[in-house]
Amino acid sequence: MVIKHQVVGYEQFVEHMKQYTKKDLVYVYYCGSKLPSGESWCIDCVRAWPVIEPKLSLADESAHFVYVECGDRAFWKDMKCPFRKDPSTKLMVLPTLVKWKQPEKLEGDQCEKPDLVEMLFSDD
Repeated sequence: MVIKHQVVGYEQFVEHMKQYTKKDLVYVYYCGSKLPSGESWCIDCVRAWPVIEPKLSLADESAHFVYVECGDRAFWKDMKCPFRKDPSTKLMVLPTLVKWKQPEKLEGDQCEKPDLVEMLFSDD
């Protein structure tokens, strides 16, 4: 089964990602931070997660899956948000699911489409 990680905030994200090399297969899921209820403030992220989570079983068992909480609504909406400015992320919308250092990317409601999520995880 894929190796799961969870990071909160930009600084923790940057530090966590330093451990991976180009040879590592890493998927990154960017979403809004969780509220006390345990769900993200981002309703699109709430809808996407039940589609993404079961499809993780399709990923190579040596792959890493990094769940990134990108901050609260105000932090994310700020156009100077470091997730938006970082050339390695280039985030425009939440949720976003990417294959790290690869061109494969699903954004927004694409993350709610089981066939697209399946293709991303099973495409080697």
